[in-house]
Amino acid sequence: MGIFSRTRDIIAANVTDLLDKAEDPAKMIRMIILEMEETLVEVRASAARTIADQKEMRRHIAKLEKLQESWTEKAELALSKDREDLAKAALVERQKAADMCDQLQAEITVLDDALRASEEDIAKLQNKLREARNRQNTIMTRLESATNRARMREVYAGPKTQEAFSRFDVLERRVDMAEGHADALSLGAPQKTLEEEIAELKTSDKVEADLAALKAKMNKEG
Repeated sequence: MGIFSRTRDIIAANVTDLLDKAEDPAKMIRMIILEMEETLVEVRASAARTIADQKEMRRHIAKLEKLQESWTEKAELALSKDREDLAKAALVERQKAADMCDQLQAEITVLDDALRASEEDIAKLQNKLREARNRQNTIMTRLESATNRARMREVYAGPKTQEAFSRFDVLERRVDMAEGHADALSLGAPQKTLEEEIAELKTSDKVEADLAALKAKMNKEG
């Protein structure tokens, strides 16, 4: 069952109200647009048939006008031959053709009014369709934005993220243990004695003296 029952329902419809009441606005707007497009096709097809009918009527009127001319000529011929009875009969036939012309012209006028109404309806339908498509774009943009926000929240606050950070905590704990183990290996290592430290100082002084002597020698030779 369609959302709208006729063209006037679409023209009078408030798209915003329909979407506000819908459980699934995205689905509703697709249905609205589809029905509007189908109705627009139907109205245009009806207008095309009206235009075709008018053209056919105008061709018929042109033939009837020629027929009237023919009966006029025949009436004149009959009068020229003193056949008034035939002239009257010819004029009767001419009047029948004229009446048919008038009738067809009246029908064309009615169809003109219908065509103008169809043209107005088409314009209004197109406006409603543009409105619906704009709403569809807005809805899809909002839906995409909401989906992206939900994904972002899932990334930084979701259970998978929490699980990942929990694993980081476990890894950091393992690193702490490894570092603690390395530090523990240096605990209790033998310390240098006072004599060893003094001996290192003497060795350092001797190296410095040797270095100075070597520099002096090189300066003399230079």
